[in-house]
Amino acid sequence: MANKFKINKEKVFINGTSADVSVPFDKLTLSNNETILLPTVEGREPQANVLPTIKAPWIAQRKGSKAKTQMDYAKEGIITKEMEYVAIRESYACGDDMCFTPEMVAQEVAKGHAVIPANINHTECEPMIIGKKFSVKVNANIGASAVSSGYDEEIAKLKLALKHGADTVMDLSTGTDLMPLREAILRASPVPIGTVPIYEALDRVSGDSGALTWDVFKQVIIDQAKQGVDYFTIHAGLRRDLLEHAAKRLMGIVSRGGSIMASVMLRHDAENMAWEHFDELMEICHEYDVALSLGDGLRPGALKDACDEAQYGELKYIGELALRCREANVQCFIEGPGHVPLHRVYENQDLEDELCHEAPFYTLGPLVTDIAPGYDHITSAIGACNIAHRGTAMLCYVTPSEHLALPTPDDVKVGLITYKLAAHAADIAKGLKNAQLRDDMLSKARVEFRWYDQFALSLDPEHAYEVWKAQMPEDCAHEPSFCSMCGPRFCPMRLNRRLKAQYNVK
Repeated sequence: MANKFKINKEKVFINGTSADVSVPFDKLTLSNNETILLPTVEGREPQANVLPTIKAPWIAQRKGSKAKTQMDYAKEGIITKEMEYVAIRESYACGDDMCFTPEMVAQEVAKGHAVIPANINHTECEPMIIGKKFSVKVNANIGASAVSSGYDEEIAKLKLALKHGADTVMDLSTGTDLMPLREAILRASPVPIGTVPIYEALDRVSGDSGALTWDVFKQVIIDQAKQGVDYFTIHAGLRRDLLEHAAKRLMGIVSRGGSIMASVMLRHDAENMAWEHFDELMEICHEYDVALSLGDGLRPGALKDACDEAQYGELKYIGELALRCREANVQCFIEGPGHVPLHRVYENQDLEDELCHEAPFYTLGPLVTDIAPGYDHITSAIGACNIAHRGTAMLCYVTPSEHLALPTPDDVKVGLITYKLAAHAADIAKGLKNAQLRDDMLSKARVEFRWYDQFALSLDPEHAYEVWKAQMPEDCAHEPSFCSMCGPRFCPMRLNRRLKAQYNVK
């Protein structure tokens, strides 16, 4: 190939109203000198394993305030640096050109319709927002197990997830000695980190659910909050009266956290300890501004189990907890399914809005069919795109290895790109300002045969380039006026040029 494809990209910053608010973007310059700002989640120093503590001065300035959480400040009408940062990030601008002002961000947080996961001890985290009015976010999962992976491997997974656009990352590690591993992940992460604390709680009692008590669970939550975890998945809405409905299912309980909580209830012959001690849980979260991701321990694992009494009964209880969080000024969002047939996807979003009072929804897919092992990143992205268009604020990615194996690095990449596509399509459908700008620029490059610009504007530039290069002549230049699908004789783009010339259209 005559010319090697290279991306002309540089990191630029949009400054806020003070010197300590500076939001990074990737500025892409095309061959015709047009430019576009692209979002980045890799932070200021993508290669570093210990990041700058950009939030430290903001938090220091607020020391002594009775307000603790972003919701506290929002309800008092105080615009925090985190809110300004988020507004710039969502608007790609500061000042008169902002489509989301800091005041609008504060209003959504105050109402409980949006969340800024921002533990005061994760000072490396660059603020982002989860809410239906804003761009759809994507979460990726990483995590070591007792028999696989370690510090270096998990940091590498984190960096890979960030490279491909993960807006948040959940550390689902199990095994022993988890505190040092999580510390390394937090110090290296510019995005919010979430966990499922009951995993570590079970490990602390050597896997014996009969020995898992509230005191053990509470201490894990305190330890993780002090470290800087930004949000906890807690399956507090999985109450004892729902277990009978779960038992009648084809797949039963498929959530790992949900199954642990159910096992504890059965072993102790007791109610859900997180439900019974929810006030204590909120006190801890309020102290460190940890958001609660109220987990769907009874999410359906098969279409046959979708939208049943177990799933919707839990959602009703979660809605009650969401109101309690709002009253206590603890930020929360709601986790959702799962496996749901396409014609009932909207129903899930609408019911969540109703029962959970428009708290942000965070869904795993949903998968709209059960017949595609190896392709469940696609089956789930179909549901994800639909439910995000309806109002879901964040999507948890699914990889090609779902239901089959632990994901490989390539699985992580494919899952994330698939879900960034679903989120972007939903943003366009929601009518977010400038959401379609990148699409229009790529289409313009396509019609003008600016191949390298097409690749640079795509979600996976190197892959697009390699696919194109594989079937083009070796001596092909940067801008051949055809592709290998139609060839030079049957290219409709060339016909369109003559068409425009015929009617004097520029």
